[in-house]
Amino acid sequence: MSRTHRRALLAAAAAVVLTLTGCAGWGGGPGGGGPDSINVLMVNNPQMIDLQRLTADNFTKQTGINVNFTVLPENDVRDKISQEFSSQAGQYDVASLSNFEIPIYAKSKWIAPLDEYVQADTQFDQDDILKPMTQSLTADDGKLYGEPFYGESSFLMYRKDVLESNNVQMPEKPTWQQVADIAAQVDNKQPGMRGICLRGQPGWGQIFAPLTTVVNTFGGTWFEKDWTPKVDGPEFTEATKFYVDLVRAHGENGAPQAGFTECLNNLIQGNVAMWYDATSAAGSLEADDSPVKGKIGYAPAPVVKTDSSGWLYAWSWSIQQASDKKDNAWKFISWASSKQYEELVGQQVGWSSVPAGKRASTYENQDYLKVASSFAEPTKAAIEAADPRNPGVQERPAIGIQFIDIPEFTDLGTQVSQYVSSAIAGQMSVDDALSRGQRLAEDVAERYQSREEGSG
Repeated sequence: MSRTHRRALLAAAAAVVLTLTGCAGWGGGPGGGGPDSINVLMVNNPQMIDLQRLTADNFTKQTGINVNFTVLPENDVRDKISQEFSSQAGQYDVASLSNFEIPIYAKSKWIAPLDEYVQADTQFDQDDILKPMTQSLTADDGKLYGEPFYGESSFLMYRKDVLESNNVQMPEKPTWQQVADIAAQVDNKQPGMRGICLRGQPGWGQIFAPLTTVVNTFGGTWFEKDWTPKVDGPEFTEATKFYVDLVRAHGENGAPQAGFTECLNNLIQGNVAMWYDATSAAGSLEADDSPVKGKIGYAPAPVVKTDSSGWLYAWSWSIQQASDKKDNAWKFISWASSKQYEELVGQQVGWSSVPAGKRASTYENQDYLKVASSFAEPTKAAIEAADPRNPGVQERPAIGIQFIDIPEFTDLGTQVSQYVSSAIAGQMSVDDALSRGQRLAEDVAERYQSREEGSG
C-alpha cells in the first residue's frame, strides 16, 4: 500500500470519527463560537486533513482565530455545501469547492467576490497563482470567487523501460494516433501487461474527465456557442470511437469498471505500460514504496487538432455570501493557500505532501523539486497550457475543459457516460450511445436556448 493510499484511508477514518463525535474544534459540526472563530466545511482529502491538523498550532496561534472544521467525503461534502450555500443561512463561512462549482455558485450569488481582499493582502501574491487556476475561478462577471488549495491537469504516464526494451520512443508532444500505435507495439510484450489504461467507469468525473479532452482535441464539443448540441456530431463520434476502440483493443482488463484508482493500481502493479490521467497521480507513482518509482516518463496530454488538451481541476476555497465573518474567513484562505503554508507542510509533513499545482513558486522550490523532480515540470507545463475558456476548436457557451460548467452537466455527463461505458463493454455501439446522448443534450440545450430568447 502506497503512502498516498495509507493517507487516504486515514483521511476516510478521520471523517468517520468526525461524523460520529459531532464535536467542534478538530472535527464535527460547526462550533458557532464568538467573533474570533470561523466554520469551515471541507472535503476529507489527505491534504485537507494535514491542513486541519496544522491549523491550531499555526494559524490560530498567529491570528487568534479558532477554526471549526466539518470534514466529509467528496460526494457528501458536495451535497452538504450545496444545501448550506443555497439556503444562505450563514452557518459556514468557508467551504472547499472545485472549479466546477465556483462559477455556478458565483452566478447564484451564493459566494462572495474576493478581489478586494486580494488587492489589500499584498503578501498573498495573486500573481504567483498559475493563470489558468485564476481564470477557472473567475466568474462571467470578471470577479474572482475562489483561491486554489491544490490543482491538477492531465498528462500521459508511461513505462520508460518498457518502451525502450521494445525500441519505441515516446514523441515529445505525442498525438493520439501515435499513442495508439505505441499501445499496439507494447501490448502483451511483457506477461500480463496491456498497452494502455484509460478510464471506462461511468460518471461525469470518471470516464468523461479524460474522454471529453479527447473530444476537444478531435474537434468536437458537447455544445456550440449557441447551445446547439453536438454529442452525435462527426468529431464527437470519431473521438469516442477512437477511445472505445483503443481501450477495447489494447486497454486494461475490466475497463468498463476502471476509474482513476484502478488505473493507478494497474500502472503501479505493472499491468499496463501507459496511462493518460491526472497529474496528481505522479506523487503515488514516485512514492518511496512504489515499485515503478523512477521508471515512469511523463508526456503532455496527446493532441489531434489543438496545441494542448490537458484538463484543469482545483480544490479551492470560497466564502459564503451570507457569512458575517468574511474578514476572518479571508485570513484563513490567505494562510491555507499561501507559500508559507506550503513551507510548513514541507517541513512538518513532508515535501511530497505539499498541496501543489497552484503556485509558480512551488516549482522553483528546491526542497520540493528534490522529491518531485521527475514530474514537477511536466505538471506545471500541463496546468499552464490549460485554457478553460477556449479548450477546443470552437467557441463554447460555458467555461470548462473536461466539463461544461452548468448544473445540468453532472446528470447529463453521467447518463451519457453509462452508454459509452456500455459500448466499451460491447453491449451497444458508439453510434447508439451517442444518439441517446444527443437526445439528452437536446433537452438541456432547449432550456438554455429558451432562456436566451427570453432575455433577448
